[in-house]
Amino acid sequence: MSLESEEITGKIIKAYYEVYNCLGFGFLEKVYANALALEFKRIGLSFGREFPIGVLYKGNGVGDYFADFLVEGEVVVEIKAKNCLNGKDEAQLLNYLKGTGKRVGLLFNFGEEDPKFRRLVFG
Repeated sequence: MSLESEEITGKIIKAYYEVYNCLGFGFLEKVYANALALEFKRIGLSFGREFPIGVLYKGNGVGDYFADFLVEGEVVVEIKAKNCLNGKDEAQLLNYLKGTGKRVGLLFNFGEEDPKFRRLVFG
């Protein structure tokens, strides 16, 4: 992970905690995504929402995924609002990283537990 990625992920993580501290748990993922987008704008991060990721099989398109955010063209961010994160959630983010060719991803959970996140680096 590059120094630039570390700076970006640090800002993204601070934004996550700001949203979690203001809203707490119990809302749908869409509410947290909307709040996180507002926080990204407030702190000056550029981002795309519902970022499309094409899945190829032997050179042929076989489907599309949509990551919640691509921040600064570099970091894939996926949001969950459930009791706890599991291996499937991490596998989903790793597939997003593979599909985009990006190296760094953040998985945020706005669940009932204390705020939890995972930082994944691919490749």
